[in-house]
Amino acid sequence: MTFRSPWMLVLLAVVPAMVWAYVKSRRRGAPRAATLAEQGLVATAASSKMRIRRHVPFALFALALTVLLVGMARPMTSVTTPRREGTVILAMDVSNSMKADDVKPTRIDASRAAAKAFVERQPPEVKVGVVAFGDGAVIVQTPTSEHADVMKAIDRLSVAGGTSLGQGLVSALSAIAGKPVTIDAEALASDSAQVDIGYFGSATILLLSDGEETNQPDPISVAEVASVAGVRIHTIGIGTEAGAVVQIEGFSVATALDSELLEQVAEITDGTYHQGEDAAALSEVSKTIDLRFKLVSEHTEVTGLFSAAGIVLLFAGALLSVLWFGRVV
Repeated sequence: MTFRSPWMLVLLAVVPAMVWAYVKSRRRGAPRAATLAEQGLVATAASSKMRIRRHVPFALFALALTVLLVGMARPMTSVTTPRREGTVILAMDVSNSMKADDVKPTRIDASRAAAKAFVERQPPEVKVGVVAFGDGAVIVQTPTSEHADVMKAIDRLSVAGGTSLGQGLVSALSAIAGKPVTIDAEALASDSAQVDIGYFGSATILLLSDGEETNQPDPISVAEVASVAGVRIHTIGIGTEAGAVVQIEGFSVATALDSELLEQVAEITDGTYHQGEDAAALSEVSKTIDLRFKLVSEHTEVTGLFSAAGIVLLFAGALLSVLWFGRVV
């Protein structure tokens, strides 16, 4: 324990002085009490029975004064509390298939609404970043506690190209690590669970996509790397199993939700998979995704606790004194 005003502890010298004065006054009154007892004016048995009791109120008052004086020195201690804290990366699919309107008004609009609903409910302690992925992936907003900047980054997203969930996850891991994460293709193919990129236990990836994979690397293998790194991946399926047809460069292309792939990615990292049929439903889904709590140790001033304890001790001493002797002091 430390103190913001340690010089106030000098006042604790008052306590032993008060105890000395109390003991001296009791000794001074002891002969008179003995004389009165011999004369039968004081019940000797009763005095013996209350010999210890008579000192209890004073002991409580002395302890209360000690606690209050320590409180005046503004004590500080490390307090460990559970708190939502960490980094969340919104990995958002911006491929051409997100133009589909099987989720109203379109998949990309529903994805934006779900992402923004998620950001709105996060406390300032949670840093949020945004990764946009199509054929490749790019970090459009590094993790920040300025959530208004995250909202603007989400609004700026536009659709183009194919889909690489693996690239999106790799870029999300890079955003979490704060530096480019390089994953060797051969190591990823042979034993992805042994690829070491570091440990980020307080980080989460929220992947919003229709799950249609068209490019490498394999998202399942990247998810295994994330799992080893302590990163949990939650996935939100944007689209329907029935699908829709979108126009891409003059061609009509059928597109449908691949929920199985998204479920696998989430399951590997002990994450969750959710799906919504429209923007409103997806917004509600995003509100159900909770981050892990972690124990955070903070050096906190506990003057209030000392003050409360001192007041309780004073009240207890006064109450017992009134009940036993009919007076406060």
